[in-house]
Amino acid sequence: TNPGFVVRITQAGLDYAHQQGVAILEKELAQLKLPDISGDSRVLRVGKVRYELSRLRLRDFHLPYSRITPISNVGLQVSISNAFAELDGDWRVKFLFVRDHGSFDIKVENVYIKISLRLGSDSTGKPTVSTSDCSARISKVRVLFSGKFGWLYNLFHSSIESRFRKILEDKVCANVVKSVQNDLQRYIQTLPVTARIDDKTGIDYSLVTSPRASPQSLDADLKGEFYSLAHRSTVPFSPLPLAFPSDHDRMVYFGASSYFFNTASIAYHKAGALVFEITEAMIPKDAGFSLNTSIFSAFIPQLEEMYPNMPMKFRLSAPTAPFLTIGPGGILLKPIVDAQAYAILPNSSLAPLFLLSLVRNVSAVINVRSGRIVGSLDVGRIRLSLKDSAVGTFQVRMMQSLMNILTSSTLLPRLNARLDEGFPLPLLDRIRLSNILVRFHQNFLLLGADVHFQPR
Repeated sequence: TNPGFVVRITQAGLDYAHQQGVAILEKELAQLKLPDISGDSRVLRVGKVRYELSRLRLRDFHLPYSRITPISNVGLQVSISNAFAELDGDWRVKFLFVRDHGSFDIKVENVYIKISLRLGSDSTGKPTVSTSDCSARISKVRVLFSGKFGWLYNLFHSSIESRFRKILEDKVCANVVKSVQNDLQRYIQTLPVTARIDDKTGIDYSLVTSPRASPQSLDADLKGEFYSLAHRSTVPFSPLPLAFPSDHDRMVYFGASSYFFNTASIAYHKAGALVFEITEAMIPKDAGFSLNTSIFSAFIPQLEEMYPNMPMKFRLSAPTAPFLTIGPGGILLKPIVDAQAYAILPNSSLAPLFLLSLVRNVSAVINVRSGRIVGSLDVGRIRLSLKDSAVGTFQVRMMQSLMNILTSSTLLPRLNARLDEGFPLPLLDRIRLSNILVRFHQNFLLLGADVHFQPR
């Protein structure tokens, strides 16, 4: 299934996400809880020595060098090198009839960690992440003892250092797995798979397949489909493939296909939201005319006889959902609108007058604001045709200018006000976009942006 909406995270975006993740992992590793260590060791000319190392405390754990790499068919690989840590604790020793205690310091250097993250999706279409592999290697551990018999520990420090190395290597990977499960998995699940737009429609942003890694980026294919909250039904057409350009200047790109926008037309049409009424109260004062039968009698003389000087109302509706096309030149649509004219009788009932078909070319301007796709419409001149009349035949060409002013001054501002509210992009929690790029390609709109993560 082709996606209706694609999110591409470039290497720059992955690097930024990786910086945030490593900073969190660094804090997690600095809180490692290490067990007490005890044992016996035989020392030349001293004999059997019983030792205990307790109250081990991690003072620091630093991950200064790391990188993230997309791995095809797997997900992501994080490599950390030259990490280091510092610990301290207390020691006790017993040999023969001698007992003593003191403190010690541990310096752990040249720590190498490799983490493989497998990406997928769950039954609801939300993304998932798990640790498919983790390895930690520590090449250097130095233990420094202080106290009266500190020299004694230094005689068998190699065995203690090897135990520290094994414990730390196991603890590091255990903590990585825990952090991925508890922190990263929980965070990526904040991606909204459905977004309620208003009281009539919503957007389905569920994943149609697991995220795909390539050497330069990570792609997430989303359903990208609007639906009516009242009665959701199958869309009668399928998305076309999106040919993403090789532009990687921004951290993240969004590809919104013509399918994405056209399902919005279907959803709003089915919800009955593409019906508008134009009344006298909606006519701007500077329009220079009132909405009544007197002004239209100039084009339809019989109106003056049948309904003299009566207020009028227009009911505008789309007989079918208007579809748009997207190309390198922008977004274009040619909606067909039925305009039913009524005379408002003294008893407030409506007398149908005539039914016009309105066709006009419309172009759209698109932008991104506060994580939402916003837009506005620009319209050309109307072409009119008469579909039905209860007041006899007449030349619709004569009223073309009047209808053009009528719809442009009343209908267009209402549509643009709704489009200015926008539709939400599929963003993780606490993500803000900047440095917005808008480009038009064949069959889809490309939005690029840099990302800023706002910690709690």
